[in-house]
Amino acid sequence: MNDRSQQLLHIFPTFAAGGAQMRFCAVANHFGTRFRHAIVAIDGVTTCRERLNPGLLVDYLGIAEHKGDMIGNVLRYRSVLRDLAPDVLVTHNWGSMEWAIANQIVERPHVHIEDGFGPEERDRQLPRRVWTRRLMLRAATTVLPSRVLERIARSVWRLPKKRLRYIPNGIDLTRFTVRPPGDPAAPLVIGTVAGLRPEKNIGRLLRAFALLLQHASARLVIVGSGNELAALQALASSLGIARHVRFAGHMPATEAAYREFDIFALPSDTEQMPISLLEAMASGLPVAATNVGDVAEMLAEANRRFVVPRDDAALAAALRELSADARLRAALGTANRIRTEAEYGQDRMFRAYAELLLPRAAA
Repeated sequence: MNDRSQQLLHIFPTFAAGGAQMRFCAVANHFGTRFRHAIVAIDGVTTCRERLNPGLLVDYLGIAEHKGDMIGNVLRYRSVLRDLAPDVLVTHNWGSMEWAIANQIVERPHVHIEDGFGPEERDRQLPRRVWTRRLMLRAATTVLPSRVLERIARSVWRLPKKRLRYIPNGIDLTRFTVRPPGDPAAPLVIGTVAGLRPEKNIGRLLRAFALLLQHASARLVIVGSGNELAALQALASSLGIARHVRFAGHMPATEAAYREFDIFALPSDTEQMPISLLEAMASGLPVAATNVGDVAEMLAEANRRFVVPRDDAALAAALRELSADARLRAALGTANRIRTEAEYGQDRMFRAYAELLLPRAAA
């Protein structure tokens, strides 16, 4: 063990595969044994651990959350913080806020990373959560991966500007390649990569795809797992499109999935800076997406007219136009790849986290 490595205590509502977890794995793998990591997955799920390099110094702490017992939870978490005495407490999203409350007493250095909201905060901020964030994060360094979240943190949560850090997500561009043109006679493949959760609204994509099939021949591939799988399979059957839809399940490495797609679809109700979108762009794909978070700003300018309201028919119209024009798809895919190379390589992200967590170290 590297005795001079810093110990970070990470609190995740879940450590299942998702954008925040995948970003953490990339950062942890990059810094190696310069950090020792202790990870708490509040729901007990740690499946994203498969993405961490075997040589890392990682412990998984089984610390239960008792639903509805905020005072008891805070007292338990305070004891953990005192006993473990991490160099930095790193909390993630609203689900870890009781740890932030516990830290008001222990006062360990605190970094809070906010990636976005669940369906309950899709359209507006809940007052109780606004006030809790405003009070409990004032002394923390709060990291925001999107400009939308940065504006919310400043204007709604009213956190001190000096405590905010905008660090956009980055990806390993070498993992993703632009596939050569496929057989023009083959059925078009529309794909998405997402957890099957309510805020991802895969049901919207199924309904939009059903509308598209009235005008074009295509297949839909959905990569991801989650507790909505059975309901989504039932919806595909009720729409009469089940034979055109493949639920591919969880894939530890998604590079091959993007190479199968002709169009990437993002139908979410709420996002901020989705890593799946960056991966699709790096794979040279055109994108049809709902207008959430920083999605429009992330895409190449020419692709932004296919960012539409959160509406089944609008998404279907975007998919239909892209489906009808192979040259347009190729041009947009190329533009998206160029934009990821210019703006979203992971080296920038690593340098920013080095400055945040290792102030005197180089990335």
